[in-house]
Parts: sequence; C-alpha cells; structure tokens
Amino acid sequence: MSLLLKNGTYIHPETLEFTTSHILVDEGLNGKISFLKEIPLDNTYPVIDCTGKYVTQSFVCGHHHVYSALARGMGAPKKNPENFNEILEYVWWSLDKCLDAEMIEASALYTAMASLKNGVTFVIDHHASSFAIGGSLDIIATAFEKVGASHLLCYEISDRDGTQKAQEGLMETAEYLEENQGLVGLHASFTVSDDTLQKVVRVAKHFDTGIHIHVAEAQSDQDHCVEKYGKRVIERLQKAGALSSPKTILGHCLHLSEKEKEVIAASPVWVVQNTESNLNNKVGFFNAAGLGNNIMMGTDGMHSDMLRSAKAAFFVGQNFDTIGYDSVYQRFRNADKYLNNNGFKGHGPNNLVVLDYDSPTPFNPGNFLGHFVFGLDSRHVQHVISQGKLVVENQHLLTVDEEKILASAKIQAERLWAKMR
Repeated sequence: MSLLLKNGTYIHPETLEFTTSHILVDEGLNGKISFLKEIPLDNTYPVIDCTGKYVTQSFVCGHHHVYSALARGMGAPKKNPENFNEILEYVWWSLDKCLDAEMIEASALYTAMASLKNGVTFVIDHHASSFAIGGSLDIIATAFEKVGASHLLCYEISDRDGTQKAQEGLMETAEYLEENQGLVGLHASFTVSDDTLQKVVRVAKHFDTGIHIHVAEAQSDQDHCVEKYGKRVIERLQKAGALSSPKTILGHCLHLSEKEKEVIAASPVWVVQNTESNLNNKVGFFNAAGLGNNIMMGTDGMHSDMLRSAKAAFFVGQNFDTIGYDSVYQRFRNADKYLNNNGFKGHGPNNLVVLDYDSPTPFNPGNFLGHFVFGLDSRHVQHVISQGKLVVENQHLLTVDEEKILASAKIQAERLWAKMR
C-alpha cells in the first residue's frame, strides 16, 4: 500500500532543491515517489502530517561490521594492545572466533534497529565469524529484513585461521551469492595468500560483483606486502585483477603512495573512509587528495549513525584532509551513487527520512550545507520509510519489539564476553 506525506518539504538529495508538496510514496523494491498539489478527495492511503517537517532520501552506511555490535562495554583484552595488529589479534579476532549463530542474529537485529532509527535504511556490511561461517550471511540478511533494512553483505575471507577457514569463507560467499546480491569480502592483504586472493577474484567475476577489502588501514599492511610480495598493496591487488569492477570497495586507504592513489583514481573502484575508527585505532588520518571522486563513508562498526560520521570526517578533515562543505555532503551521498550505478536493489526513491529540524535560523537550498554540518543530526530523524513502508514512527520502530531485541542482545553479549575470558 502507498503512503501519503502531507505538506512535507522535500529536499532533493542531489540538487538540494526544496519542494513543499504532498508526497505519495509507492511501496516496493525501488518504488517511486510522486508530488501532488492536492490530496484526492477519495484518498484511502495512510497519511502522515509533515507540516513544518523536511523529507529527503534516507542514508546508506558504506562500511559496517555487524559482528562488533556486542562489543560495547566488554572487559579489557587478555593483553593490552600496543599497536594496530595487536588490537586485531587481542580484540576483534578474539571476538569473532567466539561468535555463534545466536550472537550473530542478535548483533544483526540490533544493528538494523540502530541503523533505521538513525535514518540509515541500507547497510553495506563486512562480516567475520571464523568458527560460525556457514549460514552467517543468511542469518544477517534475515534479521535485517525482519527489522526493515536493506543490505549488501559479504563474508570477510582470510587465511589468518588457516586455509580451511578461507575455503569455508569462499563456500559461504558462493552459496549466498547464488540467491542474493552481495560482495566478495576479504580481510586485508596481510592476512590473504596469493592463492586465496586469486580464488576471490574468480568468484567475484563469476557472480559479476565486487570485492570488499580493508586496504592500508595501518602502515603494517604495506610493510607486510612489501616484505612478502615485493610490492605495495594496491599494486598487488591490481596485478591480481581485484581493481577492475565498479562494485569493488576499498576500506580505509590511509597509508598509500602517490602512485597507488593514481592507480585507484584511474580505476572504477570505490574508497570508503571511516574517520572515527581510524581515530580510535590511532592508525592515521584519511586524505582524499589524489584518490578521485569515488569516495563514500562508513562507520566501520563504531556505530550506525551516518550523520555523525559525516561530521567527524569534516571536522577531522579540516587539519588532515581536502574536505569542504560540498565535498563532505558529496561523500555522504556517494553511497547512493555506488548502489544505483551498480544496479543494487533496495535504495530507491521511496526510502525516506522525515526530519523534525528545529533550526533557529533560516533553512534553504543556499545554506543547506552549513545546516548539514553544524545542525542536522540523528535526533531530528522523526519518521523513517524503507521501501515505501513506514518502519520508524516518532522515533520508535514499528516492525519489531525494541525492548525484546535489546534484552536478547544483552544475554548474547554476556555469553560472548564469557567465552572471550
């Protein structure tokens, strides 16, 4: 059934044009929206009064980690990490080895819930659960769809737990892609053998999709690649044929040479920046200079709030990046372009947020970008529409029981933490 938004001011996500109108929202995958001058007298559609509210296309997270959802507040690791590789070894690789199906489901339900309440209706996720690989992507997909969020998933294939686990990751990926849109995931160059890299490239080409991989998040990734393979990470990926698809996503991309940046800029791939995660891990600062225009934003599992990520990128970038009012918004919206240009389904015009934005100053197309950086945040997300369905109303989920999801997540978090001791 369609939905009618009464007297809303629509902000076009690309042109930033403001249009005050009644908006008819079609239900369904990649459904349309229509602008009406008057509400038909025989209207039978559910109506949401959006007088004084702003309506725009909902948001996309370009790089998430569902598996990190139960980490918040957990105890200290067995060893205090002294560098990025030890953060991976003693925190995240320790965590993902302990995940089971129930924990994965709880993590996915919570992530979908948090995403929608922040106006994010589409999540591109990079999953790892090395002792619960089989069926893990289906668990996440089912949870997301139950809550009402769209997704583009992959399993993080790696040789760090042995070749058998890498093979299981490849099998999980292939089985999932037989029936679903998705990507082929890789952890990072320093945990992936040449044999596994070549197999991943073949799988991606077979399913006509892209690779989703962490690239030069820390200098150690480059050091390992030079020492073991005699080349830098981007050169290794390029020679393996991993940079040929416009569906491919390179995460982080902090420690790159100018030549590597030139290779990326000349390729069709996309880069996703994750500012807050980089700050937390003390690995460096993102700088877009020389990378081209295919840059989008993610959260790297830190949270599910893309408005927050955009602000962090802007403010940190004032000292370390070539970023301004227009480019921060462009990167924020580039995930829309990535999905639409590559034919991925689930982020059509009928994915919307209704913003109750209480600005003390005039708000118009001419000053939108200033409001985007300094004013708009997730507390202004009042209603969320996913594929034409109202999924969040007055900041409350309609599709699932929020309290039940949180209670279940707490139980699974305690189980996870106990296994990690």
